[in-house]
Amino acid sequence: MNNYSNDNTARRYRAHVSIWGTTQLHLRNPYIVAWWSAAFPGFGHLILSKYLRGFVLFIWEVIVNIQSHLNVAMVYSFQGEIEKAKDVLDLQWLLIYIPVYIFSIWDSYRTTVDMNKVYALAEREEHHFNTFSIGALEINYLDKRNPVMAIVWSLFVPGLGQLYIHRIVTAFFVIIWTVIFFYYSNGLEAIMFLFWGDIQQATDVLKPGWLLFFPSLYGFSIFDSYINTVENNKLYDKEQRKFFVENYQSSQFRVLKGKKVE
Repeated sequence: MNNYSNDNTARRYRAHVSIWGTTQLHLRNPYIVAWWSAAFPGFGHLILSKYLRGFVLFIWEVIVNIQSHLNVAMVYSFQGEIEKAKDVLDLQWLLIYIPVYIFSIWDSYRTTVDMNKVYALAEREEHHFNTFSIGALEINYLDKRNPVMAIVWSLFVPGLGQLYIHRIVTAFFVIIWTVIFFYYSNGLEAIMFLFWGDIQQATDVLKPGWLLFFPSLYGFSIFDSYINTVENNKLYDKEQRKFFVENYQSSQFRVLKGKKVE
């Protein structure tokens, strides 16, 4: 149940509020989005709310990365053991990795440029959109939230920041993969040994192939939750301003630019 039903009279809508989250168009830096795709294929598309494409590229990255032992080779290269890095790589999987990796960067950049153009047109059209949605499973509505709190919760567990701002699809996906990465990397077991002061055992138990997924996952969760909290707050302000202008501002009101109001 929504407080507004689209009548399809607009060519483009700025936002859509559903029980699964708030999806909106806003200006994005294509270089930043492309950078996230370079950090981890799929993240650039998830930032754009292109979920299906993002999920496919993310899962592809995990499977091919593990099969090619790319993260393990990176650890060896960081340690200066180049020969070990070469020996551990599976070239057949690596050759599959490269073209899709480049496609992920290129496509996220191209899509961001196109969506910025669509946003500019939707902003000029300024058509109404639903701001409240209630169903049997959830309630979602536009409101203002604290971007710092989104960062704090993302630091505890990736995905909680998205859950805080009601990005249910992204939150569910990120939390599930956080659990998978913790399990296969033995990350929690290593933390337990670290608390006991057994640093060597904590180091030995870790699986670097899975552990190296965490920096990108944490970084994405923090960035995505913060940016979307800020943009949702802006969307709330715009919607409120439009509502007050249409319902309370006199039709005779005019803004006189360049003239001093006494």
